Amino acid sequence: MQEPAQVDQIRQVFAYIERFKGGLFVIKIDFSIIAHSLFSSLVSDIANLYRMGIRVIIVAGARQRIDEVLAVQGIKSRRAGYVRISSPEEMPSIKMAAFDAATKVMTELSASGCSAVIGNWVRARGIGVVDGVDYLNTGRVEKVRDDLISHVLTEGLIPIFPCIGWSAIGEPYNLSSDELAGLLGTSLGADKVFYVIDSAGIESSGYTLPPNVDREPNGRISGLRLDEAERMLELNRGRSEASWYDVLTHAFRACKGGVRRVHIIDGRVEGVLLKEVFTNLGSGTMVYANEYESIRSMRHEDIPDVIRVMQPFIRSGTLVSRDHQALEKSLADYVVYEMDGIVHGCGALCDQTEGIGEIAGIAVDDNFSHLGIGRRIVSYLMDLARKRGYRRLFLLTTRSSDWFVQLGFRQAPVSELPERRLEKYDRSRNSRVMVYDVEGQS
Repeated sequence: MQEPAQVDQIRQVFAYIERFKGGLFVIKIDFSIIAHSLFSSLVSDIANLYRMGIRVIIVAGARQRIDEVLAVQGIKSRRAGYVRISSPEEMPSIKMAAFDAATKVMTELSASGCSAVIGNWVRARGIGVVDGVDYLNTGRVEKVRDDLISHVLTEGLIPIFPCIGWSAIGEPYNLSSDELAGLLGTSLGADKVFYVIDSAGIESSGYTLPPNVDREPNGRISGLRLDEAERMLELNRGRSEASWYDVLTHAFRACKGGVRRVHIIDGRVEGVLLKEVFTNLGSGTMVYANEYESIRSMRHEDIPDVIRVMQPFIRSGTLVSRDHQALEKSLADYVVYEMDGIVHGCGALCDQTEGIGEIAGIAVDDNFSHLGIGRRIVSYLMDLARKRGYRRLFLLTTRSSDWFVQLGFRQAPVSELPERRLEKYDRSRNSRVMVYDVEGQS
């Protein structure tokens, strides 16, 4: 018999397949992953996405491969910050390394039964001289041939991009594959852009973070809203040791350019791509536009999902039991946190008496608790209370009082409850009363 969590996960997979069928994913793969023992497994997962009806574009990173090829020739590339300075003499070797990386991807895709093609679909221009530094044959993407790429996708092929572009007169330029992936995502209206790297996303240790950014116990940042990503880049500008800075820069730009979610994931983890696509439980960092945080009013059709989210808390005694009829009666009080059409959290703001409201029914799918959903739901309800003109909020909790203190609540005696709520207070639960004084708070 399947465990409830396993059944829920299977349901999520079906929902995501339906959502993304016909959609477009741009996947940039670092060469360190192309050379990794799990690369075949990663490509097999990409092939499965392709067979499910998801269109795929791959950008083959070549930084490490270029370093290897140049080292054999006794050449050490110069860099300005995060950018390689590519001399005309180095370009034949750089091109060879870039196409070698792309060919490795195509070979592995062919072994997985997918048809792919490496093409010249990018117009480039030189960076030129910036702050006295001549970048020579290092370039920027000037134009992406959307029409040709769309035709390739329509033919059922997977386009593979090396990190090389050509000018209008045929001059080759070495491009940032991170920049290329992000621009492809924005230009072609991708549903997602993935940066598959050789580390566990963005590490927070030793760096300045924006306030309230959620971190895993291992220091990894699990998610950044668009404004948080921008602030993090500002706070750490010039930190040349930050290996994540360049990829976060292009993830931010892609997201700002219209890609709703950009995922920076660890290609050394088995099945990481599928976890990220179908469960949002990958091993990296997600950058997302604000509309991704979909807190909205609960609808009738949400009630079964809300009961599903609440059940573990009801069984543990953390929440008072609520059935379908009770939720139907309180429908107008509830909001849900929805991701890609699936409810992962809920909460309610109930009017108790003039100027006083109660926050209740806070529950978050445990698999998604690391994303800070509970905090966002409570903050949303606190803002809603402020807009409604409430003077005070209260809530009852048995196990989470410390957490609510962090959000500005204080513990109060039971006697501070409004009279009609005091009459319904269950003394056998001995719940703590937490109060938030809305007046005077900004």
